[in-house]
Formats: sequence, C-alpha cells, structure tokens
Amino acid sequence: MGNRNSIQPMEQELPSHFADRLGVLYASSVSQQHKKKNGQFFTPVEIAGLMASYSEFDGDSIRILDPGCGSAVLSCNLIEHIANSNKILKTIELVAYETDSELITILQQALDYLEKWGNQQGINIKTKLHTEDFILHNSDRFKETGDLFSKPFEQFDIVISNPPYFKLSIDDIRVKVAKVVVNGHPNIYAIFMALSAKMLKENGELIFITPRSYAAGRYFKIFRDFFFKLIDLDRVHLFVSRKDTFCRDKVLQETVIIKGTKRATPESHVIISSSSGLKDLHAPLIKTFPKNDIIDMNSNEKILYLPTTNYDEEVLEIFKNWTGNLAKYNLKISTGPVVAFRARNYLSENFENGKVQLAPLFWLHNVKQMILEWPIVKPNKEQYINIEEKAMPLLIPNKNYILLRRFSSKDDKNRLIAAPYFCNFIKSDFIGVENKVNYIYRPKGHLERNEVVGLCALLNSSLFDAYFRIFNGNVNVSATELREMSLPPLDTIQEIGNTIILSNVFSVENTNRIVNEYFEPAYSKLVKLKKQNRY
Repeated sequence: MGNRNSIQPMEQELPSHFADRLGVLYASSVSQQHKKKNGQFFTPVEIAGLMASYSEFDGDSIRILDPGCGSAVLSCNLIEHIANSNKILKTIELVAYETDSELITILQQALDYLEKWGNQQGINIKTKLHTEDFILHNSDRFKETGDLFSKPFEQFDIVISNPPYFKLSIDDIRVKVAKVVVNGHPNIYAIFMALSAKMLKENGELIFITPRSYAAGRYFKIFRDFFFKLIDLDRVHLFVSRKDTFCRDKVLQETVIIKGTKRATPESHVIISSSSGLKDLHAPLIKTFPKNDIIDMNSNEKILYLPTTNYDEEVLEIFKNWTGNLAKYNLKISTGPVVAFRARNYLSENFENGKVQLAPLFWLHNVKQMILEWPIVKPNKEQYINIEEKAMPLLIPNKNYILLRRFSSKDDKNRLIAAPYFCNFIKSDFIGVENKVNYIYRPKGHLERNEVVGLCALLNSSLFDAYFRIFNGNVNVSATELREMSLPPLDTIQEIGNTIILSNVFSVENTNRIVNEYFEPAYSKLVKLKKQNRY
C-alpha cells in the first residue's frame, strides 16, 4: 500500500500517462472483490484518448465534470486534447467525484500534476475533488423545480465519465432520489448518465463509456425516455469483443462509448464506429446512419439500434419495411407464471396416478431450437405441476404456443431460442410454464399450426438473430423487445409454416434455409455483405 505514494511523474510525462500508471499501481494493490463492490474498472489510456478526441468544444474557458473520476485518466486525456486543439483556451475548471477512500491520495496526486502541467502550457487549470456520493450530492437536479432553499445548480460544458457498474437494490437511497429515471433494480451507471445530462449547459457535450444494456429492455425504458430527450446523440463506438475492452480488469462486458450534445435542434445523422477491442481501436469500421434509423424518438420504447456493418444496415432495412407485429396479429407474449421456489408444494418429479392430477412443467432447458424436449431429468427441476385449486393461477390452458427462452447462455449460437408447443403434445387440460420461459399465444382464439411453425422458424433464424443483436447486448430476451419487433405479413408467416410442415424436416438448418429463401433477393445480398465485413 505504501508504494502508491512513491510513484512520481517522469520528465515531460503527459498527465494522462501519469494517471494511468497510478491507476495500474492502485488496481494491482486491491482485490477483485473490492473492484466489483465499487463497480470499478479503470479506463485504458488508449480508450480514454479515443473518448477525449470526440470533444469539439472550443471556448476560451471550460468547465468539466468527471463524476466517477478513478485515477483521472479520462479527465487528463480530455484536457490534453482540448489544450492541443484549442489555441484560445485560457482556463479550465475540473470538478471530480470519487468515493473510494483507498483511491483519494492517488487521485489527488494526478490532479496536482495536471494543474502543474497546465501552467507549463500557459493554461490555468483548477481542480476540485468531491469525496461525496455524486448522485446524493446532486440529487436536487432530479427535481423539476427547486425551492428557495435549494443550492445553486452547477452547470458544465463537458461531462466525461466511466461510471461505476453495478445494480442497486430498490430500497437504496440513490434509487429513491432518482425515481424519475428508475424502474425495477437499476444499474447505477444509468443514474450517473441521467444526472450528468441534467448538469450540462446548453450545447454542452456528454461523453460516456458504459455497458450497452440500456439500449433496449423494459428496465431502462424510463431512463431512455428521460436521457434522449435531453441528449442528442452524435456518435457511438461499439466494442464487439466482451473480453478486450477492460482486459486488465478481467471484465466480460459489451461496452459502448457515446457522445451526445445538449441541443435544442437535433442533428440528422449519427456516426457509428466499431472495433473488436484495443488492438484495432485505431482502425475501426465507421458508418453514418440517419438518426431515425438508430433511435425513433416517436416510438414507445425508444430502442437504440447499434448497427456496425453493411450487413447490419441491410438487416435493419428489411425489418424497417415490415409493418406487422404480435399485437397486429392478435398475439400476446407473457412470462411463465411458475416461480419454482415459491411453488415447490405443487411440483412433482414423477407422474403418479392419485387424487391430484398433474400437468407437464416446461423449463428453460426443455426449450431447444424448433423442438421441445420433455421430460429431461435434472435435480430440482420437477417435471410436473399439480392441477389443484391453489395452483390454478400458475397454470395456462393447453393450447398451441410458442415457447421462448428468456435467457441465452454464452455457449448458445443464437440469442433467440424458440420451440413449438402443440396441444396434442400431452393429454391434459392445462400446462405449466416456468418463469424463465416466455410464451406466445392468441388470447381470444387459437394459434394455427402453420402460424406456430412459421413464427418459430423466424425467431430461430439467422436473420432474426442478427437483428436482435443490433439492439440487445446481453443474454436477456425481454418480452417488451419482442412486442416491439417488426414481423413480415401474417400470410408470409403462414406460408413459411406450411412449407416447413410439407417438408416434414424441422431441423434448424432446414427451417433457416426456408426462411431465408422467402426473403430473396434481400438475403442473397446479406450473405455477400457478411462475407465482406470484418465482423
């Protein structure tokens, strides 16, 4: 621990490099558990440099906020970039927040050296370090209006941050003060982003690196609505690899850099770039998209699509031209009502004739692509659920359904894994569906066999998998996302189903081939593009 204070700047060393050395030294002295508890993953200096380069601010006096400062690598890179690109710059005020008491001494060293370096450049740099919680210290900003006793609101020209990443419990005080952007168990990084957006001046810049999980899904819906009303998206950089971005901290996370501006009139286009990780950071794929193709601010969900290749662009175009969805076809998607640990009294491993009738219970592991495998014997994964009065809220009528996994594993090739279920599968008035499985059904009516097979084949197809990955960066498959997903005409879905049924081959290879043939020549173009693209 004492070695932390012995490190000194080298002659003519850049502040960012000194801060990075300090951060590496600190990170090597604390446990992985400490980092995880604090959601603490230091930004590699190469990524910090890329983020800093996104700033276009050109005033002679600049106020910068770094709400999760770490060892100040981001702030130092940003200030170096501004100093090099802005010849009229005279003063910089940096306000930083850091709550890790183990880190404060190192951070102060970095800030002191930054001020000294600024003086050498003829720039007056003043730094202010807050050791309070950033969210609680600025919680008044979430109120629509202040009162007579509110402290004056600070505003900044630029906010740059690699915030902490961890979920908060619903009774956490930070969740309570940020209720306007919170739904369920939020991740703290989204609150950092929302609060930072509130603290920007008009035409101020926001540059963040975070997980990409906020791009879609029910839990971030309120956040997206709040955030994208304040911030106009300018550019995005997506790291395709889950391993390479924060490799020295051994983080497995799909991460994204966004740069936006607090402006009244939105720009018409967004620049999206991508790299695998650090190795190809300076040779990214770069594309420009119409903003409405990336995020539709008039939509209910405001899903953020992140296409990175020509292939992705064509996939988006195919789905954009479809006007159908589940609701238009009188279909609904629900989550299986059986929560196993709460329903143990009603679950049975073996079928036995007795006073209580039994219904089959379908778990995540029963759902495979285009096939429902049941029974499968697994410890604590009972095969049956009782049909009795107290268990009735947990049962659904024995009708035709599409069963869909709510989670995929890292070993699954597809994010969407769906299996057909037909009512003649078993003789029972009811069936049970476990909570990690979604089911698609027609509430007032019956899903025809060709609809089940056709829609199931679409969901399992490479085309739908590619589309889903453009906006979903994790293993969760939310019912909300599926409700929003565009679908081809219902008669096309039925035709696909009939073709598969007539072929009598329900393998994924055959069903995927049939799906792709229905969307020729669009699919032929996709195949060529996929071969040309790097990812």
